[in-house]
Order: sequence, then structure tokens, then C-alpha cells
Amino acid sequence: GDGAGPSSAGGGGGGDIEDLGGGRGGELCSYYEALEAQGSDAALPAAVYTLEELKELGRGKGWCPYFLARHVISFANVVVYNYQYLLDPKISQLVSRSMQRECVVVFDEAHNIDNICIEVMSINFRMPTLEAASANLSRVQREISRLKESDAARLNDEYQRLVHGLANSGALNASDEFAANPLLPQDILLQAVPGNLRRADSFVLFLKRLVAHLKKRLQTEEVVQETPLAFLSQLLHEEDIEPKPLKFVAERLRSLLRTLQVTDVSDFNPLLLVGDFATLLATYRQGFCIIIEPYDERSPALPDPLFQFCCNDASIAMKPVFERFQSVVITSGTLSPIDMYPKILGFEPRAVHSFAMSFSRDIILPLVVTRGADQAPLSSKFDLRSEPTTVRNYGKLLLDIAATVPDGVVAFFTSYSYMQQVVREWHALGILKRVLEHKLV
Repeated sequence: GDGAGPSSAGGGGGGDIEDLGGGRGGELCSYYEALEAQGSDAALPAAVYTLEELKELGRGKGWCPYFLARHVISFANVVVYNYQYLLDPKISQLVSRSMQRECVVVFDEAHNIDNICIEVMSINFRMPTLEAASANLSRVQREISRLKESDAARLNDEYQRLVHGLANSGALNASDEFAANPLLPQDILLQAVPGNLRRADSFVLFLKRLVAHLKKRLQTEEVVQETPLAFLSQLLHEEDIEPKPLKFVAERLRSLLRTLQVTDVSDFNPLLLVGDFATLLATYRQGFCIIIEPYDERSPALPDPLFQFCCNDASIAMKPVFERFQSVVITSGTLSPIDMYPKILGFEPRAVHSFAMSFSRDIILPLVVTRGADQAPLSSKFDLRSEPTTVRNYGKLLLDIAATVPDGVVAFFTSYSYMQQVVREWHALGILKRVLEHKLV
């Protein structure tokens, strides 16, 4: 199913499996440890399992249901999940890396797949995220100082590994919490990490300069739009940070957190987000743009700057999927125009088929309604849509359609917030109750 993204199996909810010990370094989940002890023998009988059934099975066998589901992906005949588990590089390397080249990948309801591709490769953050990243860096500095006193050899070992490149540093074979990374070219993984990033102290100072620059860029009073190349040029001029080291930041940061044996990884998400941004910024010069907005357009009087690293090229996220799997099927009932999708996703289709739909009667009747039953203007324009007469007339229109149309009805709203507002008012006016006499809602 479309479960939530990868996370810890333990939780605070009453129905969740939770068994956490106390004290630093002593937090072990007995369910996870029991599953690990089973190894490859932890298999499930052939069946289709819901999330609740997996949880019940986990309780019965003493296994973590989340990691059990991840484990049996390797043996399953069919795996159903949402696009992000395959398209988002920060998730796919955790969940989908065991899938073989011979797997057949089917993207169903793929009419919006380009939006998903752009979303998973874009990064947004505000000032609170950068403040949290600064706090993360302060904690990392304290952890480094502690480790120097207790086990300096571990830091030195990491340094020596980084000399031989990320592919040999253990960064690509690490525990699941750190395995996610942005899309990196293979040649980068084989290069030695730049000298100014190898020493832990130097790397932290490097990140502090980067975070400080991002904070400074957020302090703007007008909308800024620029290319990654322009941003990198200003970063080099003001902070003396060259583009090449930025490519290694995401993996170098994960390597450092691993060396420090950090257990509460989620606390470092703000800093990891900055690291992912740095790597993507230096890796992709084309297909991205940077937009900095000083405030939310809904409340322009309140400063709330937003930094957006926007992906404009859906093919960047799709390219690894096409390279990794030999059979990829993209299908949808509304995949139109069908010849547009190969262009925006960057692939040459081996076969293209479009199937005509036939109905026993005419099912589409376009109507443009400009006035309500009381002849008041009917419009979803911002200055009219919240008027009581507009809400009432839209409700009366929906009621008349529900009473007349023999099949299902779909009502579209200009936004979720407007829909919630209108539904509340329709409920108060008794319109929904009358609609229920004709259609299920």
C-alpha cells in the first residue's frame, strides 16, 4: 500500500510496536534484533498482507513489521507502492535497492508523474530550518571533541578512508539511516574527497560558512531568481567556497555522523537537507533554478523568507529508473497528449498504444453557468467566491446536478481551504443532507 515513508518501526502510538531501552547507545529494539537474528530465514507465507496484518504478524513472531516488509521485497512477486519509493533517490536507495534489473516497473495513473519527478528533486527551506542546521553543527562539534578524547583513532581511520573516495569509505554500504543520498555521478564516488572536507573539524567549519551564506541570502526584501551557476559564483566570491567540494557534502556528512555513531538521526534532518542541497547544486547546472521569496503571498506584511531549489526537468529523476530496469511501463486513463510524455521524461518508447473508449450514450455535456438560481452572479473569483450567495448558489447547482445526473459527480474546488470552508457552510445550510438523498458523498 501507499504507506508512510521509511521511518523507525517503533513509535509513541498505542498500536505501534515499541521497545526502546534507556540511555545513550543502549537503545535497542527487541523486535528489530529478533528479525536480524533470523537473517534470510525471516520469510512470509505467500499472501497479500495489509499493514495491520504485518503488525499482527510482527507481534506474534516478535519481529519488526517495517523492516520485515523491507526484507521480503526481495522475494515478493508484486510490490505496490507510491512513486516516491522509486523516484526519490533519498528513499529508493533504502527501499528499492534490492530489486533486480529484470523487474517490470509499472507507473499507473502516471498523468502527473512529471510533477512527482520535479517534486522529489526540489528542495525548500526557511530560516527555522537553517537555525536548526546551525544547532546541529554545534552538536556535531561537541561530538567531535568528545570522540577526540575517547577514540581519536576512529576519526583518523575515517580520514584515511576518505582519501580513497566515497566508494571506499563505507558511505555506500552504511546502515539504512545514512544510505540515502542525492543522485551522484559514478565518477564522483570514485574520486578522493577534497582535502578541506576530510578533517572533521575543517568540514564543520565549511558547513558553517555555507549555512551562514544561506541565512544571508534569505534576508532579502524582493523576489530573487537565479541559476545555480550564478549562485555558485556568488558563493565562491563571498565565502571562498568552490563548487567541487560541494558535490561531496551530502555523503561526507553522512560519513561523519556514522563515525560519531549518532543514533537519533532524525534530529539532524535540517543539516542533512542542507547537505543534499549543496550536492545537488554543484552536480546539476542545467534543469534547476533558485527562487528566494521574502514573504508568503498570503500574508505579505509578515517576513517569512523561503529558499527554493526548484527542479525544472522531470527526466533527471526518471533517468536512473530507465537505466536500472529493462522494462518500464507508463500508463494512465488520462495520459494525454501521449506523445508529450517521452519528451518531458527523456526516453524513447519501445511501444506506444492508445485504447479508444466507447460508451452506450453521450456522457459529456459542457455547460457554462454564470448566474445562480436567484440570478446572482456565480463565479469562483477570489473577491466573489466567499460571498454567502455564491456558496448557496453553488450548493443549489450541485444539488440540481446530483438529482439529474444518473451516474457519479465530481466537484472541483479552487483550493483545499476553500473546499473545507464551502463544505462547512453547505452542511450548516442542510445542502449536503439533501445531496445525500441522491448521491453518496
